[in-house]
Amino acid sequence: MSAFTLSDLAEIVAKRARSGDPGSYTAKLVGKGIAKCAQKLGEEAVETAIAAVERNKAGVTAEAADLLYHLCVVLEASGVPLDDVMAELAGRTSQTDLQEKASRPPE
Repeated sequence: MSAFTLSDLAEIVAKRARSGDPGSYTAKLVGKGIAKCAQKLGEEAVETAIAAVERNKAGVTAEAADLLYHLCVVLEASGVPLDDVMAELAGRTSQTDLQEKASRPPE
């Protein structure tokens, strides 16, 4: 199993987003604003779902990697640290799924 973590990815995205490097896809994407970053995240989510429905394991793997990358980009562009998301997940997993869902405020 790889020692590479989602935290590692978030750190790389943050560094590249702030680099101003014209050769960096991440810097260019973040430079286009949150709407573009969110659009790419949505596209990757749909592509991941399609690969899953098609039972394409290699496709799900590749698309999920893209999805996680674009999620990190959106978090960075939104100023939301990955640690905040992980803390939210930790709080949610301290209960059963149904208890946690019932405790959320209505949308």
